[in-house]
Amino acid sequence: MNPQTEVATVASVTTGLGNSLKQRQLTMMGLGSAIGAGLFLGSGEGIMKAGPAVLISYLVAGTLIILVMWALGEMAAANPNSGAFSVYAEKAMGKMAGATVGWLWWLQLVVVIAAEALGAAALLVTIWPVLPVWALTLIFMVVFTAVNLTSVKNYGEFEFWFALLKVSAIVLFLLFGIALLLGLIPGTTSPGLGNFVNNGGFAPNGMAGIATALFVVAFAFGGTEIVAVAAAETPNPERSVGVAVRTVVWRILVFYVGSVFVIIAVLPWTSKALLSPFAGVLNVAGLQWAGTVITLVAVAALLSALNANLYGASRMIYSLAERGEAPRLFARTNTRRVPVPAVAMSVAFGFVTVVLEILYPDTILKALLNLVGSTCLIIWGSALLSQFILRRRADRDGTPLPLRMPGFPYLSIAGLVLLAAIFAVGFSDPTSAKQLLSTFSLVVVIALLSHFSHRRQKARAAAQP
Repeated sequence: MNPQTEVATVASVTTGLGNSLKQRQLTMMGLGSAIGAGLFLGSGEGIMKAGPAVLISYLVAGTLIILVMWALGEMAAANPNSGAFSVYAEKAMGKMAGATVGWLWWLQLVVVIAAEALGAAALLVTIWPVLPVWALTLIFMVVFTAVNLTSVKNYGEFEFWFALLKVSAIVLFLLFGIALLLGLIPGTTSPGLGNFVNNGGFAPNGMAGIATALFVVAFAFGGTEIVAVAAAETPNPERSVGVAVRTVVWRILVFYVGSVFVIIAVLPWTSKALLSPFAGVLNVAGLQWAGTVITLVAVAALLSALNANLYGASRMIYSLAERGEAPRLFARTNTRRVPVPAVAMSVAFGFVTVVLEILYPDTILKALLNLVGSTCLIIWGSALLSQFILRRRADRDGTPLPLRMPGFPYLSIAGLVLLAAIFAVGFSDPTSAKQLLSTFSLVVVIALLSHFSHRRQKARAAAQP
């Protein structure tokens, strides 16, 4: 059976995905995926590397993600598909490129799913030690597998409220931080803005510190690309993706840059409180319960990201199966239009990884995360390159586009240049260079496997009478 016939057969035994995701759910999914524990607990790492000048790192990384989201928005509006950037890479650069990007993103997500379940369990145990970490991890995996096996409408509503919790926590933090800086908190003196210039100045570690923080900060914005995947299950993707892209990018910048500004103003960049920066800021005002609250919010952030990533992983392998790049079983859906085999496959890897982590703590999962650690940079690069190629093709052929990225081709090229700069910074540091090389090696392996798979398909098709 040739690939075209196989895809046709798949289509005949499935009902296809639904289109019941609402606009507000799509927007909150984009916010929820990008706002994770990396902001609530990990933003202090960038501050410790660059000092107050980490704001420059956030602005540069934020600019990059705006360009990536514009590029994805243009392509998703023209061709809404659950395979998103994998499909666009295939259209722009060929089947091997599309398969490589799709499998790479799927592998990243299934590893991260396990990491998020373990991380949420480990955090929750620190304040509520009623069950061991492995038991809580198992509960989380089972619950969110069940959520993803319900209709996409129910999943979207669940994720909406999860994301809303995180967004509300950040808004309250920003309001509290502004009140603290204005001296409106009773019994607490405003720290002013002295921390922006004290302890070595605005950029105590110079350009090297800003560059190093840039590589760390870039990963904080990972996850926004899921909007392009989910757009295919909205009733009006051409409009929905445009609204979601515009809304997500400016809110993320406000939340990230605003939160980091407050943290820098309140806590010196040399403070040990930056290990949990949100709790550190609240503790300055004497709120001793702050650590517990932030821990609970971080647990919710991890579980929300787990939920969204399981959704994204299942839709990506569904799309790969539809295109003959994965076994056709994964393109089957049930009567509620849920790709049950795709969900099961995506979560199965997570269960196995969790078991291995329990048996070999701090070994298996750490190695896997190092392998897929830089995947988001590869995905963003493929999105920018695909948009550049497809936009030029559309303009040449006179093809109308429902949403057009502004400033083409200059902003597309600017995005690729920014991404190249981040890669250059990463390779200048031995630790991040090792991670990049591991990810590049994984890309090569996936590409080779895809190449040989396509050769076998062609040989099989040629052998058919």
